[in-house]
Amino acid sequence: MSEQPLPQPRSSMREALQKEDKEKASAAAPPAKEKAAVPPPPVAAPPMAKNGGGGGKGGNGAQPPAAEETTREIQVVREAYRQPAAPAYVMPEEPPAMVELVGWYLYGFCSFFITHLLLPVLFPAIVTQVAFPSSDFTPEAKYTVKGASCSVHEMSMYQRLTRYTIDISSSHMSPLGWSALSWAIGILLVAPLLTQVAHHLDRGQYQSLILIAATSFGSFFCLLTGFFKTVWVFLFYILFIAASIIIAEAVHTRNLGLMIRGLAAHDSGKHLVLRRRAAASQLSLYCTAIGGIGAALMAAFMYHMLRRTDQLTGLWVVSIFSGLIWFIGICHGLFTNRPSSSSPTTAFEPNFISKLKYSMTIGHYPQAIGSLVAVFLSSFATMCIFTSGTLYAIGGVCIKPVLVLALWILYFLFPLISLPLLHPIQIIIRADAVRMQLLGFIIALFVSGAGFYFKSHRWRAAHIIIIALVQSTANGILYSFGRILLLDASPPGKEGAFAIWYAYVRCMGAMIGFAVASAGPGRAGGSFAAAFLGSFLGIIVLIFGNVSNIGALKAAGHLKGMEDDKRIGEKGEGMSAVADSGESRGRV
Repeated sequence: MSEQPLPQPRSSMREALQKEDKEKASAAAPPAKEKAAVPPPPVAAPPMAKNGGGGGKGGNGAQPPAAEETTREIQVVREAYRQPAAPAYVMPEEPPAMVELVGWYLYGFCSFFITHLLLPVLFPAIVTQVAFPSSDFTPEAKYTVKGASCSVHEMSMYQRLTRYTIDISSSHMSPLGWSALSWAIGILLVAPLLTQVAHHLDRGQYQSLILIAATSFGSFFCLLTGFFKTVWVFLFYILFIAASIIIAEAVHTRNLGLMIRGLAAHDSGKHLVLRRRAAASQLSLYCTAIGGIGAALMAAFMYHMLRRTDQLTGLWVVSIFSGLIWFIGICHGLFTNRPSSSSPTTAFEPNFISKLKYSMTIGHYPQAIGSLVAVFLSSFATMCIFTSGTLYAIGGVCIKPVLVLALWILYFLFPLISLPLLHPIQIIIRADAVRMQLLGFIIALFVSGAGFYFKSHRWRAAHIIIIALVQSTANGILYSFGRILLLDASPPGKEGAFAIWYAYVRCMGAMIGFAVASAGPGRAGGSFAAAFLGSFLGIIVLIFGNVSNIGALKAAGHLKGMEDDKRIGEKGEGMSAVADSGESRGRV
């Protein structure tokens, strides 16, 4: 059932409201005895007119109909805007138009590779060229790994990438460590800004401008990577890009929550659950698959430019191209703008304290906290497996560079096949976001366990490719359903505050996973063990952490009016319930 919208406070109503507040404040100053001696106002309030019997028909107690209507409107506005305990009124969302879907998918294509390839692969390679050029490098005469001789030319990049050549005070860091440090500083510096962003996402009217500004700011620093050939400047490049992708991804995730709510606006109860499940999984899975295409293209372009004699210039070109592709993603902000649909409870006094408290709203929802922990662990495990697997394939197995390219392309493109095929299977078996995340964690647990168990063996290229295909599916599942579960736990009108935490925690998990894997590139067993532990803890959190999809929806207020939620998922519903619920109509 749709609720009637509250009357919006006009300027005259706001003035009357402020005037009434001033009168109450001045009346509260004198003592009680003086206050009782003050004669009543000539115009009686509506309750007084009711107690006075026929006082509303004439005489001094009469009140014009226009003034009576204004008084009622002021009362309604006061209840909506002034009472701290009153929940904000949320307008229903409209289903996404085709141009909005195109823009949302386009941004996934243009930004997925930022945290999956640009920060963990491209920037460490550029820092390596700046800190330790190939002209200053004297390779080892013979490089042997597990009895196999490796080409000196092929191992040159790996040796320079893992060598501690960057001096910081009295310590030394490798290009991998420098990139991880810069990434961590960017995450820390953007934290105070997130309180402001969360408030403007849920209370402002120009959310698309935040996406455009963050994307433009981050892509600009992708263009500057080759101008200054000093290592210190890359600290600012990486931290600014990391901060920008957090804010931009928060806007992108918030829009997903609003589109899901719009697609399920006319459903209720168990029909709403199934409708949201179908629409959310299709949107998120397809966007992740499309994002893998962009990452595969950037990986192929990076390999092509590394074959040039001047590798630093070639990588600079890749960085420029990455910035241009990311900048194209602003079309998402140009194609759509979903302003705030809720009436804020602190509309007239937005200060830093109130914004900080609002950004911490997620602390009142245990289901959302559990989903955030799962997002952190999944991001940590998948990035740790990707980084340690790549380093082990290059330095531990000594596979040829063209096979490394094939490994990356398969890793990013295979979800284009596996994830769309997974969507109808999920609908048939009626699996929610929690069960799908458990599937992703189990796959990651298997991959990391196999990597740790066979760490002392010499892997063949076929083994690495099979592991890459399996792990790419796990990465896509965890990435897609992690944000779905968090959005299911976010109350209507607060998607921005929850999306900010999702983007921040996911980027932090990826950074820590990258740092752990790059700390010991020659000891892949430790990195696989860390990923195994992260996957295991993710399973523990989802199973024993009281995290459930129905519980998240119910706690967030999405299932108001649903009398018996225990019937959901029972065996007696069968496929007829899916047909009646409109789950198939959830496809967009």
